[in-house]
Amino acid sequence: MDFHSKLVQPLPDGTVRGCWNGPLPFYMAYPGYFNPGKEAALLEDLEYLQQLYPNDVKRFRNRVAQILDMSDYEGSMIYDEYPDQCSLRNLAKAICGILEKEEENPPGEEMVQVLLYNEIYKRRHGGPRAGMF
Repeated sequence: MDFHSKLVQPLPDGTVRGCWNGPLPFYMAYPGYFNPGKEAALLEDLEYLQQLYPNDVKRFRNRVAQILDMSDYEGSMIYDEYPDQCSLRNLAKAICGILEKEEENPPGEEMVQVLLYNEIYKRRHGGPRAGMF
């Protein structure tokens, strides 16, 4: 008996080793879900969609990226596997404070959080900084 035939031998409860018992989760049904190199295509798509933002949001996004540059260093909390949610909120509040001083109509805290988290995502996954291009 070879190795592969041992893998498909039924277990005592009637199931087979290595087989998925039940419906696949929705994300596993997407074609190419586990393909390597998919990250670059996702970042390109994200950057294209960010170019379609309204002008004010683009300006805020670029300013958030500039402010985040100060927190972008080796060992920064933005590169932690699971960044602390409280620290991220405090960083967003600090960015809001800066934007309130600079802008006539500053964005809300929720918009700043979304822009901040998108920028952190891009930096964690190798995308270019928003202000560079």
